[in-house]
Amino acid sequence: MTTFRDIAPRLLPDLLSGFALLTRLPVPGHAPSGAGSAWAWPLVGAVLGAIGAAAAGVALWLGLTPGVVAVLVLALAAMLTGGLHEDGLSDTADGLFGGWTRVRRLEIMKDSRVGSYGVLALVLLTLARWSALATLLSAGQVWMLIAVGAVSRAPMAVIMATLPNARGDGLSHATGRPSLPVALAGAALAVAIAFVVAGWSALPMLGLVALATALLARSAQARIGGQTGDILGAAQQLAEAAALAVLAARAG
Repeated sequence: MTTFRDIAPRLLPDLLSGFALLTRLPVPGHAPSGAGSAWAWPLVGAVLGAIGAAAAGVALWLGLTPGVVAVLVLALAAMLTGGLHEDGLSDTADGLFGGWTRVRRLEIMKDSRVGSYGVLALVLLTLARWSALATLLSAGQVWMLIAVGAVSRAPMAVIMATLPNARGDGLSHATGRPSLPVALAGAALAVAIAFVVAGWSALPMLGLVALATALLARSAQARIGGQTGDILGAAQQLAEAAALAVLAARAG
């Protein structure tokens, strides 16, 4: 079993490797590592959430409206990650719903072109995230973004650990599969961060995130026989939207 004693010596290297893998932030001397660092991905998400929260706080202080600030926060998040997760969402929607066979679905997901399902998924989920985020900002709950960032990165490791890779190439295959204890360590870390930041609001948030993750994992297993990097990106986006929706409902 993975324990804190096992993880402690790898804390900083794994965290920096996580930034190198999941963001566009410069991390000199650290390349994306294998899936053994997946437990640290919620920490990466928490830091990205803190950056977004700080930017939102400054923008609100300058007098910008919550709706405009929500757009800026979403744009900043996409720039920090290079649109990695949004790309996965669009490819997942095109592949899972645009093909009739496993092989064809995987071909569509690998295609760089975006189809109608991908466009609809991006537009609708971005609108959902924007609406919920604007509500949170109107309520002055900018630091909830830390919890959202952490919680939305945990499903990627869990799906990687529980589903086989659906193809023999791509980012997910190159990264490898984390062991289940490593994935669960990341999930536990995300849960802890969520409760520290959001209090008991974390409970329904985590429940909806778990449901969204389970539904996506089941669909990926049934339609393509496992997970890919695109599925992982979609998992992050769905989890983020679910977390924001619950927090916005409780804030409103």
